Amino acid sequence: MKKRALFAAGLLAFGAATFTACKDDDDDNVLATIADSTAVNVEYTSAYAKQWGNYMRTVATLLKTDSDNLYAYWNDAYDGGESYAKRFLGHEGAGFKSSKECVEQIIEGCVDIAGEVGDSKIAGPVKSGNVLEVESWFSWHSRVDFSNNIASIKNAYYGSRDGVVNENSISKVINGQNADLDAKVIAAIKNAQDAILAIPQPFRNNLSSTEAQIAIEACADLEEVLDKDLKSYIDDNLADYDWQSVLEQYVNNVVVPTYKDLKDLNTALYNAVVAFQENPSNDGFTTCANAWLAARTPWESSEAFLFGPVADKGLDPNMDTWPLDLSGIIKIFNTASWADLEWTGDYEEEDEDNPENTTEHASDIAAAQSLRGFHTLEYLIFKDGKARTIHTN
Repeated sequence: MKKRALFAAGLLAFGAATFTACKDDDDDNVLATIADSTAVNVEYTSAYAKQWGNYMRTVATLLKTDSDNLYAYWNDAYDGGESYAKRFLGHEGAGFKSSKECVEQIIEGCVDIAGEVGDSKIAGPVKSGNVLEVESWFSWHSRVDFSNNIASIKNAYYGSRDGVVNENSISKVINGQNADLDAKVIAAIKNAQDAILAIPQPFRNNLSSTEAQIAIEACADLEEVLDKDLKSYIDDNLADYDWQSVLEQYVNNVVVPTYKDLKDLNTALYNAVVAFQENPSNDGFTTCANAWLAARTPWESSEAFLFGPVADKGLDPNMDTWPLDLSGIIKIFNTASWADLEWTGDYEEEDEDNPENTTEHASDIAAAQSLRGFHTLEYLIFKDGKARTIHTN
């Protein structure tokens, strides 16, 4: 998930409505104030039906293309050669020299997402008190998203997607060498998932809850177990271990099937959006909402393996930039400048630590990415945790 500070004061309503949000120490109702503001509560009406449908279709098309490409890169061919799966398994052309280095990449991906969920996705809005920082707040799907992020760690560690430890998995290898460490990792994964799902629903209305703090701590514990205990044990005790069968299980039964689901479910989402555009209805909004929720699951369940094509081709921020450029989205509505959602050329990422080093091309890419993806479509489909409805003017 690429985070950009674009939410602070956006033009959200069609025309002129703006909003600002500030939090006083004794203002316990700041979230309700934001949620009830005219700017946030834009409705779908016939006056904007054409622009709304066109925007939904454009974003759904881009999501479908990105998910199609991501699956093809791993399964079929990548950059004019063999698939990324074959390159990864062969430790050639993917930046890895051994099976151990590949396993280290798998674990590093798990460390990264554990840290992101705790430090950014949960702790970020908790510390700021700004509801607009809460990822997936339009759909009220935040807790499930975060839980699925932790599930991506479990799937990578278990070598499966069914919750059962596979014989050819990192977990099985560690268990055979150090059963206590394996149990510690498994417990940390479970504790993080349980703590996230214990946060009162919706998360956006419970930023100050004790449960949110517990979830932050559980994610931090998981990150530490993975980063220090697990990585150190492998370095110290399994430096020469042959991980090839583990890698094959991971690629063939976790990564590729997850991306296949992403491809198929984004196709279904696209079809639902096209049907809505051609015949808008409340039932159509509900169908789109259900399709969005289904397509969201494999994406969030893939975030422990955001390396390779998904990173090199900018597909992560293409599909999942958050927060959105809400003022830019309204500009797109008003101008129908659908080309602003696309970019060309080699992918370049902004240098957030040293903005002066960011190229104009990288800035243009980031601007386009903040107008598309899952969360833009979420904004167009959901309101207050439910599918939108059509309002009369």
